[in-house]
Amino acid sequence: MKLVLNVPAFGFIVSTRAALGVGLGLLIAGRLSGEKRRAAGALLVAAGAITTIPALIAVARGVRRARTPLPPNVSRDRALVGVTRFARKGDDDVI
Repeated sequence: MKLVLNVPAFGFIVSTRAALGVGLGLLIAGRLSGEKRRAAGALLVAAGAITTIPALIAVARGVRRARTPLPPNVSRDRALVGVTRFARKGDDDVI
């Protein structure tokens, strides 16, 4: 399965998974006092769980984007994937 994600979406997914993991780690570990550890761990687990829905939506969009074929009059050059093309003089009448 191919997945296409932009950098902000990938960073969002990684950070939400990290928050969830740190929260679970705080709940399991015994370094903080019991009340502080439970409060911080519960907050991070809740934040990670709540942000799972937007993260799943971003992944679903990335999978859908990877499956969408290009229009017949458009080709893809692998050497130019990710390159930004800036508008040139005269491009307005083409669009």
